[in-house]
Amino acid sequence: EEVQAAADIIRRRFGTPPTAGVILGTGLGGLAARIEAPVAIPYADIPGFPRPTVESHSGRLLCGTIGGRPVVAMQGRFHRYEGYSLRQVTWPVRVLHALGAGVLVVSNACGGMHPLWQAGDLMLLADHINLLGDNPLIGPNDDRLGPRFPDLSAPYDGALRALARAAALELGITLREGTYVAVTGPSLETRAEYRMLRAIGADVVGMSTVPEVIVAIHAG
Repeated sequence: EEVQAAADIIRRRFGTPPTAGVILGTGLGGLAARIEAPVAIPYADIPGFPRPTVESHSGRLLCGTIGGRPVVAMQGRFHRYEGYSLRQVTWPVRVLHALGAGVLVVSNACGGMHPLWQAGDLMLLADHINLLGDNPLIGPNDDRLGPRFPDLSAPYDGALRALARAAALELGITLREGTYVAVTGPSLETRAEYRMLRAIGADVVGMSTVPEVIVAIHAG
């Protein structure tokens, strides 16, 4: 009921069901300028939305179109290190799904650990490792939102990843593909921790994304 109440407030300002929800990570706020006819809704106007405390995260929903497709983009996300619970961090994903978004596009800025990659390379997420010590689905499960035990064996959609690879090839952009590991932060890793994360199979490390993806998979 609370999710639907938040979605209803957004619908009053932007009545078109979005094809996709987009989470703009650090450094990608500029994509907001590509959204046509945007309706900007401050997070403060939406029940349940926390307030971002990271300087580069604006804290508003941008509703409009990209390439003729209706989207709702989060200009600013939330993190465990800000003191929010993972349920608070992922609350907006529930609301985006309630609005009708069937696809979630998630981005982030992360630290590279693969020895053959370069700083500034783009990486397409193929899988992740959750080292946050928490999961946004802990607690009683509401079957209206998703199953008790969602399958995360393939969390990142193969067809969407194929589209991304094709677009990168067409544009001549180097696109890596690998595994993201989520840690709490906000301190960056020690050299020993980097070696450990690399040894367990991670290519990049960051402090976000995984909770939102878990809830998106839970929601379908």
